[in-house]
Amino acid sequence: MIKSIFIFLLALCSTNCYAQKDKKPLPEYLQLDKAINAVSAVMIHDVVNPPAASRYYSYIMLGAYNLISLNNKDVIPLSAFIKSYKDDNQISIEKSKYNYRIAAIYCMLETGKQMLPSGFMLQENQDKYLALLKTNKISDEIIKQSVAAALEMTAKVIKYSKGDNYNKLSGRLRYTPLKGGKNWYPTPPTYMEAVEPNWKTIRPMLIDSSNEFVPVRPTPFSTDSTSEFYKQAYEVYRVSKNPPMEQVTIANFWDCNPFAVTTSGHMMIGFKKISPGGHWMNIAGIAVKKADLNFDRSVTVLTLVAITQMDAFISCWDEKYRSNGIRPETYINKYIDITWVPYLQTPPFPEYPSGHAVLSNASAGVLTYLLGDKFAYTDDSEVPYGVGPRSFKSFTAAAEEASISRFYGGIHFNDAIVFGNKQGRLIASKIIEKLKAAKITRQN
Repeated sequence: MIKSIFIFLLALCSTNCYAQKDKKPLPEYLQLDKAINAVSAVMIHDVVNPPAASRYYSYIMLGAYNLISLNNKDVIPLSAFIKSYKDDNQISIEKSKYNYRIAAIYCMLETGKQMLPSGFMLQENQDKYLALLKTNKISDEIIKQSVAAALEMTAKVIKYSKGDNYNKLSGRLRYTPLKGGKNWYPTPPTYMEAVEPNWKTIRPMLIDSSNEFVPVRPTPFSTDSTSEFYKQAYEVYRVSKNPPMEQVTIANFWDCNPFAVTTSGHMMIGFKKISPGGHWMNIAGIAVKKADLNFDRSVTVLTLVAITQMDAFISCWDEKYRSNGIRPETYINKYIDITWVPYLQTPPFPEYPSGHAVLSNASAGVLTYLLGDKFAYTDDSEVPYGVGPRSFKSFTAAAEEASISRFYGGIHFNDAIVFGNKQGRLIASKIIEKLKAAKITRQN
């Protein structure tokens, strides 16, 4: 009995000792958030729209994940859970000659540099990164071979990205909005044209098709003041009158409009912000740090969140341009109050369902699976834009707040939020099902 207890304690000690070693603070040159923030900064500069941003985050993370998987047998290969990913990921550099973690970060920057319109701006980040490695006394040969490994992997990711139909979008027919009735129409102050009306044609990562999770039909359009649709519109209108400060704060915190415009006389001023996907990538980065995950597991979490976002936008945009729903601003100005202006600027695409609701619930579901329920954290993603930070008791709580923020902001009807939440949760469930089948389990 005593011998058994001793063996158990020895095993427990070994496990704890390993965990402590595994959770040793990462050096500055292996901080993933620096690379992600650099890529996000270029996306903000380029005013990348939300669906496109999710695509860039996905490919930026795939190369890093591949390098981890090649060098860590516990990290499941992409081909085990992404059906379309069949490329051979072997590279010519011997494993012993390069640092795969350094290569992973350089690969993230290189992929962004090659894919983003203003990707050349990331050259400065790469130069600073190489200087940081030398400051940390990483040998010139390891740096050289790690960069070579990163470049090889980037080429493979770029090759894979070219098969997702993105390059065919510009050749499709331009979207012509239908004025009047229930249909979406461009909104003030810029009346921008519809964003990515053909996004449903992009190849998904983990879901089977863009129309796999079609939500229930939105509330039937009506101008009758006794109808459910009118009541929904009036509720948006009512909530916007003298809102409490907490609602204003919540609306601002989750605004995530890549390009909002404010007017002053004849002058228009544009404000650039992080996209909704960028916000959730930042949440994932905050979470992996709080969980003290090692580098490899951090890359795993960030990659899975990124590809979840990509699928969430494909699924959501499929429905947006099917139902082609009118925005509250258009309806309220025509049928309730011509002078009404929503608190947040209305984004340039149809109303139903709420993109924030779909994206946030899908991301929260996958993060909960990977890091656990009741994972409390403080989100400072919006501090650079003058809002926050805010603390949450769980990813689910954050998703719920993100969803309702669109109602507080006056840019979504309630059913777009309710059924957007459900759609996002269904997407998360499908993705989790595939992760389980690939034996990808909790990461902390």
